[in-house]
Amino acid sequence: MASAMLSFASAAAPASASLSVRENLKGKAKIGSVNFSSSVPERNPFAKTKHFGRVSMTVAVNASRFEGITMAPPDPILGVSEAFKADTDERKLNLGVGAYRTEELQPYVLKVVKKAENLMLERGENKEYLPIEGLAAFNKATAELLFGADNPVIKQQRVATVQGLSGTGSLRLAAALIERYFPGAKVLISSPTWGNHKNIFNDARVPWSEYRYYDPKTVGLDFEGMIADIKDAPAGSFILLHGCAHNPTGIDPTPEQWEKIADVIQEKNHIPFFDVAYQGFASGSLDADASSVRLFAARGMELLVAQSYSKNLGLYAERIGAINVVCSSADAATRVKSQLKRLARPMYSNPPVHGAKIVASIVSDPALFNEWKAEMEMMAGRIKNVRQKLYASLCAKDKSGKDWSFILKQIGMFSFTGLSKTQSENMTNKWHVYMTKDGRISLAGLNLAKCEYLADAIVDSYHNVS
Repeated sequence: MASAMLSFASAAAPASASLSVRENLKGKAKIGSVNFSSSVPERNPFAKTKHFGRVSMTVAVNASRFEGITMAPPDPILGVSEAFKADTDERKLNLGVGAYRTEELQPYVLKVVKKAENLMLERGENKEYLPIEGLAAFNKATAELLFGADNPVIKQQRVATVQGLSGTGSLRLAAALIERYFPGAKVLISSPTWGNHKNIFNDARVPWSEYRYYDPKTVGLDFEGMIADIKDAPAGSFILLHGCAHNPTGIDPTPEQWEKIADVIQEKNHIPFFDVAYQGFASGSLDADASSVRLFAARGMELLVAQSYSKNLGLYAERIGAINVVCSSADAATRVKSQLKRLARPMYSNPPVHGAKIVASIVSDPALFNEWKAEMEMMAGRIKNVRQKLYASLCAKDKSGKDWSFILKQIGMFSFTGLSKTQSENMTNKWHVYMTKDGRISLAGLNLAKCEYLADAIVDSYHNVS
C-alpha cells in the first residue's frame, strides 16, 4: 500500500503541536501522518516534496515488492477466444480453441454425460476427498480403455495409473517424475507441437529439443527427418509422441511408419511418452485411436501415456485425465505409482471427483458405454463432413491449380492450413476468422454453412498476402 505524509512548516506553530493520524485511528488502516511542526521532515528516498510559500507538502510512496514482475504475454490459444468475444462482426468464426461445437456452433454436452450425472444424483454420492491417486474405478476403467482389458500389461498389473488434472496435469506429473528420477534426460517433442508442451517441460525444468515432423513443402509428415532426429538423440531420451490426431497438424504416421518409429526407439533405448488427448474422437473408434500405444506395449517396451477426457467426453471443465506408466514388472509399477503419488501430494493433494465418477459410470454400464461410442462416432463424423466440404469449397474457389488434398489426409479436429503468420493475421483482420498464428484451424468450430466463407478467406490470404 502506498503511504503519504503531509508536512506543513510554519514559524507560528509551536514545536510541540502535532497531530498523528496513526494515533487517532487506533487500529484502523495506517495511511500516513500530518505534522504541524517547524522541524525538517525526515529524508525519505521515495518522497517527493512540493513547496508552496511557507507550506511544504511531502508525499512518500512505498515501492511495491512486485515491481520487478513484468506483464506476461497473452496465451496464444486462449487469447484467441478473448479477441473473438470482443469482435462484433456477425461473420466472425472462432477456429482457435479445440472445443467441439454443434452444427449451430454451440457448445455440446453429451447426452450420455447428462444421464451419468442424473444417476449420480439419484445415488446421492458425496463429495469426500479422493485418495491421492484418484478414484479407483476410474483408474481401472481408463487403463483398460487405453490398452484393452485383456492386454498382458493389464493382466500382469504392470501399469501404474494415477488420475491427473486432465491431459495438462497428467503431463506435468510425468514431467516431475522425469526431472526427479531421470536427471538430465532430455524429452524430444515434435516440431510443431501443442503449444503447452514446451511450457510444461520448462516449468518442470526438464530439458527438451525438437524432432522434425511437419514438412511445409508437402503439408505432410517429414518422416525421414523424424526418424533421423530420433536416431541422433542421446540414448535413453524420452520421445513425446501424439497417439492420434496430432496437434496442431492433424498429420499421423501410417501403421507401417509407427512400426519403424518403434524400431528406432527400441534400438536407441529411448522411452516412448505418448500424449493421448483424442482417443475415440479422431476416428470414432476407441480401439483404432489407441493402436499406436498398443503397438509399443505389445513389444514389451516401458512407456508413459498421458490421457484426457476433455474432447472425447466433452468434459473440458472437469479436468479429468490420467498418467499411465507401463513397467517391466508389477513390482516396478507399484513403486512408480508410489512416487507419482508422492509428487502429486504437494502439487495438488488429490484430484477432483466429479469427472472421474462420470467416466467410471459410463464405462462400467454397457448401455451407457455403447451410447458414448455412438456419440463419439457422431462428433467425429460431423468433423469429417466439414473437412470434406471445406476441401470441396477450396477446390471450387481456387483456380490456381493448388493441391488442397492435404485437408483430407489430416485427421481429428484440427487442420494445418499451411498459412504463414502474416496470412493468418489477414484471416483475422480482414475476414474475422480467429485462429492461432501457426496456421492451425479447429474444424470442430466450423459448420457446413460457413465452409464457403472460410474457403474465400483462405484463398485470399494464401494468394494475396505474402
